Amino acid sequence: MAYNNNSFKRFRVLSVLALLYLSFYTKTGEARRPFACDPNNKLTKSFKFCGMSVPISERVTDLIGRLTLQEKILLLVNNATALPRLGIESYEWWSEALHGVSNVGPGTKFGGDFPGATSFPQVITTAASFNDSLWELIGQVVSDEARAMYNGGAAGLTYWSPNVNILRDPRWGRGQETPGEDPVLASKYAASYVRGLQGNAAGNKLKVAACCKHYTAYDLDNWNGVDRFHFNAKVSKQDLEETYNVPFKGCVLEGKVASVMCSYNQVNGKPTCADPDILKNTVRGEWGLNGYIVSDCDSVSVLYDNQHYTRTPEEAAADSINAGLDLDCGQFLAVHTEEAVKRGLVTESNVNNALANTIAVQMRLGMFDGEPSTQPFGNLGYKDVCTPAHQQLALEAAHQGIVLLKNHGGILPLSNTRHKTVAVIGPNADVNVTMIGNYAGGPTLLALHVGTPHLQGIGRYSRTIHQQGCADVACNDNGQFEAAEAAAKQAEATVLVMGIDQSIEAESRDRTGLLLPDPRIGAILWVGYPGQAGGAAIADVLFGTTNPGGKLPMTWYGELPCKGTNDEHEHESRPSKRLPRQNLPLLQSPGIPARVLRSQLDRAKLGQRPEARPHQLQLSLTGTPYHCQNNGTMDGAHTVLVYSTPPAGKWSAAKKLVGFKKVHVPAGTDQRIMVGLQVCQHLSVVDQFGVRRIPLGQHQLQIGEDLNHSVSFHADLRGPIKSL
Repeated sequence: MAYNNNSFKRFRVLSVLALLYLSFYTKTGEARRPFACDPNNKLTKSFKFCGMSVPISERVTDLIGRLTLQEKILLLVNNATALPRLGIESYEWWSEALHGVSNVGPGTKFGGDFPGATSFPQVITTAASFNDSLWELIGQVVSDEARAMYNGGAAGLTYWSPNVNILRDPRWGRGQETPGEDPVLASKYAASYVRGLQGNAAGNKLKVAACCKHYTAYDLDNWNGVDRFHFNAKVSKQDLEETYNVPFKGCVLEGKVASVMCSYNQVNGKPTCADPDILKNTVRGEWGLNGYIVSDCDSVSVLYDNQHYTRTPEEAAADSINAGLDLDCGQFLAVHTEEAVKRGLVTESNVNNALANTIAVQMRLGMFDGEPSTQPFGNLGYKDVCTPAHQQLALEAAHQGIVLLKNHGGILPLSNTRHKTVAVIGPNADVNVTMIGNYAGGPTLLALHVGTPHLQGIGRYSRTIHQQGCADVACNDNGQFEAAEAAAKQAEATVLVMGIDQSIEAESRDRTGLLLPDPRIGAILWVGYPGQAGGAAIADVLFGTTNPGGKLPMTWYGELPCKGTNDEHEHESRPSKRLPRQNLPLLQSPGIPARVLRSQLDRAKLGQRPEARPHQLQLSLTGTPYHCQNNGTMDGAHTVLVYSTPPAGKWSAAKKLVGFKKVHVPAGTDQRIMVGLQVCQHLSVVDQFGVRRIPLGQHQLQIGEDLNHSVSFHADLRGPIKSL
């Protein structure tokens, strides 16, 4: 393995930069002062809300009872005010941790002891791994770094992540932040990542507080003259229940998330942040959220100023609080709530309810328990950020998220003996910022840890010749083509690193079309935004050190339907789950045709527990083992997907994903795998009224796309499912 001279010089420059950054920042290790209930403050010792042995509900009631109306209102916004007379510091609620602690949001400050945080692959790439244990592990690492930064006074403990919106249209600019188009996949991702973030602290305690966003039916930012502030998603009850709300429900019920964020858009004519049906009745009532509901930033202002939903700003403030909103990312509630109370539009009792939800989360985080250093996770500090183990996990996550779309004639893997010189061409060949995606992990991260596909990637295996080929990812001119062609002629292999970046898709920027690679290309890897270790991961896959096993979490359409017109902004007119899916791997990796060897699914029994009453079904599917064999020459991983097809003509007849299992299969072996399915949850469908039922007739379960591994059975159960 050899670097060419230019690559080596560039590597030395980056190394020097890293040393400069490291020498600039001091390692003070200073602990932050207590947020509240400082044990050295004689005043606070007598306050009941500072009693750590007192139940949280009583502590919350005691604190709220000591506040004036004006003080309460100043706590309804993200930059909550300090209350010196009660020994409480100010607090910034807004921090982000989409795929690592982010520099987006005023709650996080990089610099000093914390020049950067580990930046994992963007969510769309991590989702492609179909590995729920990986998602939870990433969440654990991110929350370790978040707690460390909090202890060092550089961040908060409330993180408005993850984004679990359904990527219904691949042109959405924020699709990169999501787990993809499938509700089951998104729900499992949501619950797993939230569990990792919030930790397993004793009792009702939280390591950090996660937030699932943006609720709900939010998948448009700025397309064809329509922006997210004016978008009205017209969604049926069926679509809301079986698609858009599924990951949020998983967040609350399975992940026990501490917060849900309502979105900018309207749903069927109502702003989500002012709709009691979806906030108070569904999130808090039906699902039982134990936490707070926060607005997307300035959403309350948007529903008044942009959507003109209410006549006065006081009505907007009152409608939001009455609907179940607890916290405003913005200043709208701080400005207009007091007058709304005076006019009788909202009661002070409802303001108290909102505060009770936010303060309870702060208490579950230990923010009212005195010295942070004496609390659980109080030992975490700067030494626990960007550790070698964390960087290795970022590399492993990038490996697992890479999808092999094409490998004609077994052109991959490359060999550093057969391909001693590789031409690395393309506008993304020598980039680092692009690989991170949005919501990055600190500006200094780039100099410290991020390697490019060219230098720290392919250059580790073979001599490289680099040409950009195009000025940018839009590639609107051919001025650099000749030099790129010359480079290709000098090499045994040519790698084009193409694709897009934030100039093409981003928050507030949707794409107008999709361009797929030339069919004459021999092999295609999809890597999404692979994070800080993306350069190394790409090269490892290209040269066979790692065997890719990812699957696309979204459909690639050969021909896209049109989105809705400016007058209709209907979801039904946009790409949807009703269109043919291609989200299975189009090809497996070079050495693994990992496949289902044999299935015992035909032994499955559909039974009803004797004690179950009609309309309150508790069903289980048993006996679903099967074997997965790797008859290739390389160890690798395979994801087994399980689909269910309901009886024809029963509300939603399309095949749907109901379960998946990631399995590592060494070369020449087979693994016995179990996938648990719960009939009421996985085999039910949603009718046109939004009610989940098990339809009468013939059902089919299918493993992967292989019809030889399926079983059919007849269901004769009746009634809606009351409890899943």
